Order: sequence, then structure tokens, then C-alpha cells
Amino acid sequence: MFDEIWFGTTVRVWVTALAVVVVSTAILTVAKRIIVHRLRMLAEKTTTDIDDLIVDLLGRTRLSFLIAFATYGASHMITRTPEVAEFIKTAVILILLLQGAIWGNGLIVYGIARATKQKMTEDAASATTLSALGFVGKILLWAIVLLLALDNLGFDITALVAGLGVTGIAVALAIQNVLGDLFASLSIVLDKPFVIGDFIVVDTVLGTVEHVGLKTTHIRSISGEQIIVSNADLLKSRIRNYKRMQERRAVFTIGVEYGTPAEKLEQVPAMLKEIVGAHDRVRFDRAHLQTLGESAIIFEVVYFMLEPDYALFMNTQQSINLSILRRLAVEGIRFAYPSRTLYVKQ
Repeated sequence: MFDEIWFGTTVRVWVTALAVVVVSTAILTVAKRIIVHRLRMLAEKTTTDIDDLIVDLLGRTRLSFLIAFATYGASHMITRTPEVAEFIKTAVILILLLQGAIWGNGLIVYGIARATKQKMTEDAASATTLSALGFVGKILLWAIVLLLALDNLGFDITALVAGLGVTGIAVALAIQNVLGDLFASLSIVLDKPFVIGDFIVVDTVLGTVEHVGLKTTHIRSISGEQIIVSNADLLKSRIRNYKRMQERRAVFTIGVEYGTPAEKLEQVPAMLKEIVGAHDRVRFDRAHLQTLGESAIIFEVVYFMLEPDYALFMNTQQSINLSILRRLAVEGIRFAYPSRTLYVKQ
């Protein structure tokens, strides 16, 4: 019985090769468990993520891969006919592709998890977008592995790839708006023109960013309602991000009566500089007699708030206005009212 010939090799050799496969697989399985266990213990004592990645990838090594490895080694014991050699080659390649896809999936999961962990503290919506992109990456990975597997099984994938290309173009044209929003979402994640919590102005829309999704961004307006804006439309607009303002430029004017003596008018810029400069977190820029208006002499004042907070700016501007009213009243300089003088000829 053991001397019978099966596919060019005796049964005895086939049994021996099978025993080698079983024993080798058992040894590799035990070795894998020991190595993973010890590496995991070492990884817990370090602060880097690379060793954790190695442990995870080793843990993802499937039993089928170990069997294929042992089978390939034991196959050298038998007389491999062309049919047997082709079968072993195809089986080993398919298992290697499967294992490679599993390892690639682990790399994608690791990369997305690491990026998400960093994003959660500053932009939770970006973390959600990254998770969705990771899902797309996994689909592409398994699609490539499937095509390679079909190619090794003898299928002509040229026509299949061409068909998929045409289908992909048709689908892309059908959902180009969705794809535009998806890529715009990716641009927002990578370029970060704003993050959740920023106060932005887009065209006539102004409010605080609440959510950045794959297709739309949600903005809570200052009047309370939620405004939904397409990501593609958002990036086509000019975005003003007030959250990233480092200082605020303030410009205001006052008008005094035309009957004010020139000597007192010359003193007004210095008074305004003194009043503005007396406030904290303010950098005075200039004060000038700007123009001679129809019913008033106009002075323009420019200063910078060294902090962007709007409430602080309004409190400071209010204090400046009250100080100007008091100072001009003391100096006897009167504010001008909109008026027109009409001369009637008898």
C-alpha cells in the first residue's frame, strides 16, 4: 500500500510529507504564540506605537499562512509533477495574497486609529472623516487582492479591469457632486481652514462650526438656527476665520461743529490718542482730522485690540466713547448734529 504511486510519488512519501506539514504547523503555531506573548509584554513597557503595531501584525498571522509555509517546505520531499507543482504554487500564492490583505488591513487600522486619536482632542468631525476614508482604503485593498487572486487562477482580468474602469467613470459622473463633497471634506481635514468651535463667516453666513461631515458642514448661526453648507460650496467661497484672529483693528469717527476754533481742533487728535492709549490691551495707531463734511468736521481714529475677544472689544470701545464725551465736554467742544443751513432771499 505504501509503495503505491500517487501523482509520481509513493504513498509513504506523501504520508511523511503530510506528517512534516502537521508537525511544522504545530511548531510554528506554538512559536508564534510565544513570540507574540513576549513582544506584547515588552510593548507594554514602552511608549512608542511601532512595537504595538508589530505585535498586532504578528497576531493577525493566520493558521492558513503557517500551513502554506509548512506545505511549501514539505513539497520538496515529493516528486512534483507539473500538475502538482502548479496546484501548490497557486494555493500558496492565494494564501499569501490573503495574508497580505490581512496585514494591509491591520496597517490601515493602525494608521487610522493613530490619526483619530490625535484628532479627537481638536476636531472630532475630522476623526469621523478619517474613519470613513479608512473604510474606503480597505475596500480598495481587498479589490486589488481579489483581482490578483483571479489573475493567478487563470482568469483574464484585462477585460474585467477595463469594464470596471468604464463602470467607474459612469458612476463617478453620476455621483460627481458627492465625490466633490468627499474630496472637499478631505481637503478640510488636511488643510484645516477651520475646525469645530471656530467662528467663521462664509458669504452671508456667519456662525460657529459644529460638525464637519463627509458631505456637509454644520454651522450654528449667531441668531440660533443651524445652517447646513455643502463642503464643495464651502471651499469655493472666501472663508473668514475669526477664531484665529490675533488682534482686532478698530476704526471709528467723530464729528464736531464747524464753529469750533482751529486751536481747539488742533488739540483733538492728541486728546483722542491720550484717551485710547489709556486703555489696557490696546495699541493706538493714529488719529487725524479726516475730512470736512457737509455738517461736521470729521476725525478718524484707528487702534488695535491686542486680544481678539469681541466682548472685550465692545467693552473697550464703550469706555473710549464715554471718555471722549466727558473730555470734549470739559474742553467745550461740541459734537455736530446733521444739519443744513438754508438762506432765503427776500
